[in-house]
Amino acid sequence: MIDEVKSIAVVVTDPKKSIEFYTQKLGFELRDNNEHWITVAPKGSRTLLHLCQSGKPEPGNTGVWLHVDNLEKSYDELSKKGVKFTKAPKDEGWGKYAMVSDPDGNEFWLLE
Repeated sequence: MIDEVKSIAVVVTDPKKSIEFYTQKLGFELRDNNEHWITVAPKGSRTLLHLCQSGKPEPGNTGVWLHVDNLEKSYDELSKKGVKFTKAPKDEGWGKYAMVSDPDGNEFWLLE
């Protein structure tokens, strides 16, 4: 049985710009930076985002959900850092979420 997601590929056009976004704005750690194998992750996480360089990314909803303890606080902190939100915090009854976009238009869910 599959019991854990280890790596999720995210298509990017500029690896240096993406590394800066994930580490300096979202607070992720740079785990690997070896040519094609570039990975970042939240501190302490065992799941990695593999930043895959491609000339033609397909922007939009990645389906990747990132957990936060306090959505409003995270929204305020990330907004102050210039993170683009494509959907402001919303409570759907089943949970609170917002959506952020990276420099290539890849959207990620922030879920409380």
